[in-house]
Amino acid sequence: MPLSPASPQEVFDALIASVDRAVLRPELDVRSIPAPTGLAPFSYALAADVNPARHVDDSDLGTGRLLVLFDPEAPAGWNGTVRIVCFAQAPLEVDIGLDPFVADVTWAWLVDALETRGAEYTAASGTATKVLSTGYGELAAQGSGAQLELRASWTPLDDDLSAHVEGWSELLCMIAGYPPAPEGVAVLPTRRASRG
Repeated sequence: MPLSPASPQEVFDALIASVDRAVLRPELDVRSIPAPTGLAPFSYALAADVNPARHVDDSDLGTGRLLVLFDPEAPAGWNGTVRIVCFAQAPLEVDIGLDPFVADVTWAWLVDALETRGAEYTAASGTATKVLSTGYGELAAQGSGAQLELRASWTPLDDDLSAHVEGWSELLCMIAGYPPAPEGVAVLPTRRASRG
């Protein structure tokens, strides 16, 4: 008896099961959050904060979001039925923010993080933005600051998304100033809030 094809819900559930198998950097607090609606028939979202203390609710070291979109109709531009969208943000030292190559380096970190984890993908796109700010008036005491943001998306070439999520995890830590995880050194899985 031939196997019946999987329903879109079953395909999506398998994708999210692979997300949940990802082994993430221990410096991250990761949780599932409500996914935005209207982008695809199926979506799932994670949020993460770089938080080495592990007991502080808010982190000023870095933050990120990852969104898994699934559309069985394979929208134009996706080159597939699954699209991953990520966001990463971290404060910078002002002198680093002035570096004209910092945006290029940030994109290279994403590419390297995905490659190191063995994530295969196509149709990558994104922006790296550095923001320099100076406080005036009542905000003058804040002085000058800098921030780096990366927004990117890509289409995975396989149904196991764990390597893609691990690459995002690595990117978040690198953008916050942590060195890459050494090859061959295992990191402990991060507990994730259960999906509601």
